Order: sequence, then structure tokens, then C-alpha cells
Amino acid sequence: MSGHGCPSDEHRSREESPVSPRAPAEAQVQAEQDRRRCSTRRRPPGGAVGQYVRLNVGGTLFQCPLRVLTRHDSLLKDMFSGKMEVFTDREGWVLVDRSGKHFGSVLQFLLEGAVVLPKNPQALNELMNEAKYYRLQGLVQLCHSTLQKERPELPRCAVPLVTSRKEEERLISSSTKPVVKLVYNRSNNKYSYTSNSDDNLLRNIELFERLSLSFSCRVLFIKNVIGDEICCWSFYGQRRKLSEVCCTSIVYSTEKKHTKVEFPEARIYEETLNALLYETVPLPDHSLLEATRRRYNHCGTHSEEEEGPGPGLALL
Repeated sequence: MSGHGCPSDEHRSREESPVSPRAPAEAQVQAEQDRRRCSTRRRPPGGAVGQYVRLNVGGTLFQCPLRVLTRHDSLLKDMFSGKMEVFTDREGWVLVDRSGKHFGSVLQFLLEGAVVLPKNPQALNELMNEAKYYRLQGLVQLCHSTLQKERPELPRCAVPLVTSRKEEERLISSSTKPVVKLVYNRSNNKYSYTSNSDDNLLRNIELFERLSLSFSCRVLFIKNVIGDEICCWSFYGQRRKLSEVCCTSIVYSTEKKHTKVEFPEARIYEETLNALLYETVPLPDHSLLEATRRRYNHCGTHSEEEEGPGPGLALL
């Protein structure tokens, strides 16, 4: 053993023997130093010097009281209470294979039971992941509740579903906003549908949902599932009908008639934007309204007795 060793009992008794009651001052100083050096506490396992633990967390160094690390039921308590094996470097720093970016916040929570959370949602998620790793449920719940509060609310809108013509007229006449109405009723068909008709009907319904989420604060959207049409859009402004987009037609095959549902997306967007011109009072210039107004034909119905393609009919 290099350096000064602890004096043996024989040597200590010799120094304290009354045979040499007047020992030199230098010998007394040396004996006191030996006594102090031999009474120094040994380093506890796990990198703790006295009551402090030295941690190397992903290359970032921390020193923390042992009582703080073992205060809560967590992974850190298991590490420094002998339940888990820990690894140290040559200098005695405990190695923790995690990022040290948020470990200071973890220690603050262990010490005070509270922590200043980052305002950035990404950083808050990172801290919550670290809390999950160290099994700090209190910090996990704190991060989770803060994320829920700061999450932006999804747009909401109420779309009335009319069940009678009187109800529809009442809604349109009492609305101070432009109105967009979609009538869809797949069971109104007398004939079989073409191959793409079902997909196009769903596309019309999905477009109606998107428009209602985007413009619900400026436009009243109405669903009608008891009308006479299969799929038809109607647009109203200042309580009068402006235009209509009928998405169905009857087409002929070799021997049969079929109902075809189309998806005129660009036309629907155009008429919706035109209806927004009527949300202001007074109305815009009359010439502008006339330029954007379209003459419309009512969606026609055709009976089984019709022979050959007529007006509004197409050939496959």
C-alpha cells in the first residue's frame, strides 16, 4: 500500500506509552494526521461520496443528494437502494444511458415535487418520455395534463338534419347567413347504379363535411335525407335560392337504364364561394351578383316508360 498507512496498535501504544511522556511536537502532529486519515469514511457503492451521488447522464454530469434520488418510488430509487446493478466509470461517476437534456427537470421534480415545464410541446413530450423511463408517475401526469390543455380544439359545427319540408323552409327563412343544402338518398333510385356511383356519392358527402368544418361560422349547412333526389346541392342567399348542382343523371346501356352519380367538385366549390357574397348587408354590387348567378334546372326524374334517350339523358 502506497503512502502513509494506518499506525498499528503496537505503534499507537508505543506513542501513547508513559515511557515517553514528552514526545516531540512533530510526532504529535503526525499522529493526529494519521488518526484523521484512518477515520475517513469509505466511498459507498454506486458513486456516492458521503450523502451525494455523482451521475453521468448521457455525458452531462450531475451531483444530487442520495436522499432525493430515493425519495419517490422510481427507477432511480431502485438504482441506489441496491435493487439494481449500477455501472461507474474510472472516476466513480454512475453511468446512466439516457439523454441529460431534461434530467435537471427530473431532479427538480424529485426535490420539490413540482417543476417548471417547457412551453414547447415537443420539449414537453420529451420530458414526459423521460418521466416514463424513470417511472415518475406524478411527473408523467403533470406533463400529460398540460399537453391536453394546450392542444388546440378541433373545429366543431352543428349541421341540422331536416326531416320535413316545413322544417327546411323555416331554417332557410330564419337564417341570416347563406345556406348550403345537400339532399342525398340512395334509396330513391329506380334503376341500378353505374360502377362509380357509390364512390361518387360518398365523395359528395365527404366534401359536404369538409365545407361545413371550414365555413360553419359563415354558412348554414343543412342535410336532407328524405328528399326526392339521390344527390343534389342547393345554394341560398338572403333567403332565396341562388343555384343548384344536381349530381345524378340517367344513362342507357344496351338494354337497361342506369343511374349515374357524379362528383362535380369544382362546380360545388364555385357555388359555395358565390353564396358567400350574400353574407354581407347591404349586398354587393348588382352586376357582380348577376355575373356569379347561374340559371339552374331542377333535377329531373324519369319513369320506366320513357323510351330512348331524352333531354338530360346520356348514352353509355
